[in-house]
Amino acid sequence: MKSEIVISNGVAEGGVMKDIFEMRLQENSEELLEGFAADFPYVSSRAHLDQYTVFWHWHRAVELFYVACGSLEYHTPMGRTAFPAGSGGLVNTGVLHTTRPQGGAGPTVQKLHLFDASLLAGQTEGRIYQKYFAPILAAPQIELLPLYPHNPAHRHTLDKLKASFCLPQDAPGYEIRLREALTAIWLDFLELTPPGREQGGRSSENIKRMMLYVHEHYSENIQVSDIAAAGYVSERECYRAFQSFLHTSPGEYVKGYRLRAACRMLIDGSGTITQISQSCGFGSASFFGKTFRAGLGMTPSAYRRKWQDTAK
Repeated sequence: MKSEIVISNGVAEGGVMKDIFEMRLQENSEELLEGFAADFPYVSSRAHLDQYTVFWHWHRAVELFYVACGSLEYHTPMGRTAFPAGSGGLVNTGVLHTTRPQGGAGPTVQKLHLFDASLLAGQTEGRIYQKYFAPILAAPQIELLPLYPHNPAHRHTLDKLKASFCLPQDAPGYEIRLREALTAIWLDFLELTPPGREQGGRSSENIKRMMLYVHEHYSENIQVSDIAAAGYVSERECYRAFQSFLHTSPGEYVKGYRLRAACRMLIDGSGTITQISQSCGFGSASFFGKTFRAGLGMTPSAYRRKWQDTAK
């Protein structure tokens, strides 16, 4: 059974559309989607990105998003894309990505539809899926499809996307109306997507395997050779993959993940700083403190006090 990572400072329910102040990840960095049911594989949310950190993650669900206020940037293995307020887009299934607010202070709110393609397309062997969904879902070069209000070809689709979040969930036939709205948006994306070239079978499966190894062994003395072996690649390719896909080095990724784990333990647990340091693979408490301060701008003890006081 896969364990779960929670990075949180509280969740507020908001009917069908939930206000999100956290993210839940499995050890393989797949996001856990609360409320995603087999009989209706769909969730909707408002992500308050200025109030929590989004880490690299992926999900099997298709992601349609609209930037309600503020501005943000998406990072995917193929690069970085900025999205101002009023823009939106699509993140393909299985794509590693993260989002970060841009600019100064102020709220950054993103509205999201997350759904399994079967909600709109039916069975994968069927004509609708093969003809209208596979051209996007099965294309490895399609990670992120942006929509911008300054582009005349995008405006109509953005209007549909914005309106789709306003459907009254208590109205008769809500599920059918929602599916109809999402299908109309999908058809627009299909028309806006030019035929793409294959990129040599480029895949994120190796990097996912290496990330999973770090997540499972972060408390140990991890070497780059160990990470590379987990992805069935050379050390040189390991460095290239981390830089190309995650825009960091293997060592920095390990350190960042250990800090994430330490933050969780500081908030949720009662262990001493020394115990947490050892549990997260930092070794000595002094090195842990130095690394933690450099990464988060405060000592582990101050971080614990801050978030435990917030939880009261």
